Amino acid sequence: MTRPLAYIGADPGMSGALAILIDGAVAVADMPALEIDGKRQMDMWTLSRHLTNWALAHDVRAVAVERVHAMPKQGVTSSFNFGFAAGALQQAIASAGLPMTLITPGTWKAIYGLRGGKENKDMSRQKASQLFPSFAHLWARKKDDGRAEAVLLAHYASRLQEGGK
Repeated sequence: MTRPLAYIGADPGMSGALAILIDGAVAVADMPALEIDGKRQMDMWTLSRHLTNWALAHDVRAVAVERVHAMPKQGVTSSFNFGFAAGALQQAIASAGLPMTLITPGTWKAIYGLRGGKENKDMSRQKASQLFPSFAHLWARKKDDGRAEAVLLAHYASRLQEGGK
């Protein structure tokens, strides 16, 4: 039995998401989280299981992960937590045996005519809706910009794999 070809995109961080493209269809998953001692933290077990299940069910050709860094004016604790979540995501992808490409926001966003910054998150939702109108309900809320960016990263992964830019 042949497994369907798939491409995954990952927008790191606790408000990020994962997306998988399979034959023009889209599925998204918010980054799994747990509440421990009153603080929201990455649920690494669920993240790992999710990626492993996708890897087992599909022939995942590429995973595009946004290459993130500390942000100016971000506090030490926030920077540490963000970096920890980004590292946990990359480790989960590697542990699932998936081929990963780290891509800077400026590089992938330029391909889609997007600019950086929180004020432009709606543009990511609009672009994802243009590319996948049947699935726009998955990122319809303002807070779903991580889902839209994960979808665009998965689309970018498919373009890279197919030789396009």
